[in-house]
Formats: sequence, structure tokens, C-alpha cells
Amino acid sequence: MTLSFFDQFMSPIFLGIPLIILALTLPWILFPKATTRWLNNRLLTLQGWFINRFTQQIFQPLSLNGHKWAVLLTSLMLFLITLNILGLLPYTFTPTTQLSLNMAFAVPLWLATVIIGVRNQPTRTLAHLLPEGTPTPLIPILIIIETISLFIRPFALGVRLTANLTAGHLLIQLIATAAFVLLPLMPAISLITIILLLLLTLLEVAVAMIQAYVFVLLLSLYLQENI
Repeated sequence: MTLSFFDQFMSPIFLGIPLIILALTLPWILFPKATTRWLNNRLLTLQGWFINRFTQQIFQPLSLNGHKWAVLLTSLMLFLITLNILGLLPYTFTPTTQLSLNMAFAVPLWLATVIIGVRNQPTRTLAHLLPEGTPTPLIPILIIIETISLFIRPFALGVRLTANLTAGHLLIQLIATAAFVLLPLMPAISLITIILLLLLTLLEVAVAMIQAYVFVLLLSLYLQENI
């Protein structure tokens, strides 16, 4: 019996225990821990360099008040990258293909940036709802549009991450199925399909890293508007 292509996005359960819990806790075990030695090994040095470069690139445009978010957003990006890449391994499950999980990341962080803006600078935050120089007849319409665009931001964050990963996984499964079916019928065409599958897998690894970066980058831009 041929299973549905969307069965790969179902959260697996083993002995009544959702394995998504294991998938969410596993990434933290894979990262090497810092040591008390004066000199680190190559892996720790590379990891530290990557984290420092990312933090500098994201938080350099922000004011000092926004630098308090450095640990949170850097940890979130590393977490998302690990989840996305581990989900490309065979017989694994990608938790970030679940919209509910992505929304659980996006909504609280977006709401925190809005609350910070309303608490620290309410006038400037509310001024974003009405651009300067707006004609009087258009004021009610623009306020409604800007309010909708404000509340749609967390949904855009969650849906963007979910859609990109889901589309990539589906395309990989479609091409892999085509290569398996064509192997006994047309070996040459099947070989070309397998090469295409390998290239697509490399592209999907890049997409997994880029989408995690974009997720955190957009959160930093929302934070920049409210500090």
C-alpha cells in the first residue's frame, strides 16, 4: 500500500510517547560544551567563531537595549538550524514542519517585542500605525491596514518556515520515488534523477540554514522597531 506523501509530517509516537519531545531535546546534546582549558579544539573554535559572527551581524544595528536579546535569539537560531538539518536524515522527523511548533516560537517573541515598544516608547510605537503626511480621508483605512499587518507578522514567520521546509521535503520525496520507480525501467534516467536528488538535498540543507537565519533576522528587525 502506498502511503501518502504527507505521512512524513505526522508526529511519530512510540509506546504512547510523542517522539517530538526527543527531537526537541536531542539538538542540545549534540553541541560540544565549553572547557576550562586555555586553548579550545578546532570544533569549539569554529563553533565560537560562528556564534560570534552571527551575533555581531544581527545585533550591530541594534541599540544597547536590544543586545539583551543576544543569548535568546542566537540560541534560537542554533536550535532551528539543528532541527532543520537533522530532519533531512533518513527515518527522522522534522519538528519545524509543524505549524503549531513554529507559531509557538513566533507568537511569544513577537508579542514580547510589541510589549517592549508599548512600555518604553508608546508614542513612537503607535506612530507606526499612521505614516506621517497621510491625507485625512485615508487615516482610518491606513490604521486598519497597519494594524492587520502588525498582527499578521507572527503568522508570516511561522508559515514561512513551515512552508519552505514542507515544500523541500515533499520535493525530495517525489524525486526519490521517481528514481526508485525508474530504476528497473530506465536506469540511465534513474541515474540522472538520483544526481538531481543529491543536488536538491544539498540545496535543502542550505534552505534549512537560511530559513533559521531569516526567522531570527525578522525577529531582530521587529525588535529594532520597538527599542
